[in-house]
Amino acid sequence: MHDYIHIRIIHRMLLMLATAVMGTVMVSCNGGHEPTEADLSEFGEYVYRLDTAAMSNGFKQMLAADTDKGDASKWLRAHYAEPDSFGAIPQWFSRMGVTVEADSLLSFLRRELPLNGLDTTAFRLQQIASDLDVVEEQAFDSLGIDINELLPRLDYNLSRAYVKFTVGLRYGFVRPARLLNNLDYRDDRKDYARLFDYTLPAPSDSEAVCKLTSIDRMEYLLQAVPQSDVYQLLQARLLATTDTAECRTLAINLERCRWQLPHPDFSSRMVLVNIPSQQLWAIAEDSIMDMRICCGSTKTKTPLLSSAISYIQVNPEWVIPQSIVKNEVAVHGGDSAYFGRHRYYIIDRSTGDTLNPKLVTQQQLLSGRLRVSQRGGAGNSLGRIVFRFANDFAVYLHDTSNRNAFNLERRTLSHGCVRVQKPFEMAQFLMPEADDWTLDRIRIAMDMKPETDRGRDYLEEHADDPRPLRAISYRDIIPQVPIYIIYYTAYPNPETSTVEIWPDIYGYDKVIGEAMKELLP
Repeated sequence: MHDYIHIRIIHRMLLMLATAVMGTVMVSCNGGHEPTEADLSEFGEYVYRLDTAAMSNGFKQMLAADTDKGDASKWLRAHYAEPDSFGAIPQWFSRMGVTVEADSLLSFLRRELPLNGLDTTAFRLQQIASDLDVVEEQAFDSLGIDINELLPRLDYNLSRAYVKFTVGLRYGFVRPARLLNNLDYRDDRKDYARLFDYTLPAPSDSEAVCKLTSIDRMEYLLQAVPQSDVYQLLQARLLATTDTAECRTLAINLERCRWQLPHPDFSSRMVLVNIPSQQLWAIAEDSIMDMRICCGSTKTKTPLLSSAISYIQVNPEWVIPQSIVKNEVAVHGGDSAYFGRHRYYIIDRSTGDTLNPKLVTQQQLLSGRLRVSQRGGAGNSLGRIVFRFANDFAVYLHDTSNRNAFNLERRTLSHGCVRVQKPFEMAQFLMPEADDWTLDRIRIAMDMKPETDRGRDYLEEHADDPRPLRAISYRDIIPQVPIYIIYYTAYPNPETSTVEIWPDIYGYDKVIGEAMKELLP
């Protein structure tokens, strides 16, 4: 025996008129107030009989055919597959017909998907529109279409488009940590380099399904589109171009904006480093300073992270990471001339003793029991000043002894740290309350000319030591200055708000584009 439900399919324009006249709202069958049969009798007599068993089979077929691996689609399939979920579905039609919200969703997605760099095909808009047209024209019999097949398909596709769009626009369509932190395999460590160190909010299945079945789902839909200035500037550039490659680049960077990264606040003091542009902006309330940077090579990429610059060191010693000792230094074990030329020295970690490089073998350097450091001052790989911030990668901003590197077009040279073109100006930016003598101390330590009488007198008094190499530390910068290391191949220049496009130097666009290939035009 089959159970049957009688459904009245009314022309959608008449249904909206009836809804407006009676002051009612058509909603899905799980809640809300609907017009009664008596209310709607004058608007149409088209009544169809639904076979609940056939409809249930239609829903099962839709679930089986949907192979989308995205989280939103997985949650939706789980919701529709619940044994007793028929009380929660269908979501977009009731015995009075297809809801007005179905048309609203289609119109909204037709407009918003291209604006957000997304392809309408991935959201099945053509099939949704075709099925809604059949419903509107009551063309089931004339086209030989079984209503028990069409309505489950229409309902599921509408729900799929709704959940996929709202979750994707709020949290992103891909998970960057899954992509980027499984990209560079390190043979020496037998693991993958952590390239993306942002902790992002993640959607939950309860949120997505809850909103789908709630009375305020259309409001939630309208609020899904990001409203940040960066997002809107990228959208405007997308609307203004017809270049296919540029459109794809902009679409991928719109996706980056959807990840809910800790967002730089251009109205407060902060440091912004964008790897593809190989540029740094030091942003204050009333000024912006920009400078070139050198960043990590493609083998030792600079990680993406946010932190806060907490202290400065002038003429720092460089404690060489063990990975660099292994790959570059150990081979020179026993070569005291090499160590002298680079001003390297070797410390026994257990005793603190300084060892004679001539007596230290390659195997001992590889053991991890020894520390290799470079003395501070002129020629140090960190340059004359370093800007430190908490992170798990031992990376920081610093000066460099190789000033010519900033003249290169491609400046992916470091082991992961960021070298800055204007180190003294960076110190001034980070210490806005520093007095003239403090700044002159830094200048003198960096072999720069002092600008105060006190500084000039000090340098004259110490003429016997024209290269003051004593390390100076300025700790606990108050307030600590936020730093954001980001990767955008299309981003508005903070000084002009003009969207600029840069090369994909680490290949991240390619990885993200591949993961989003079904979503991009």
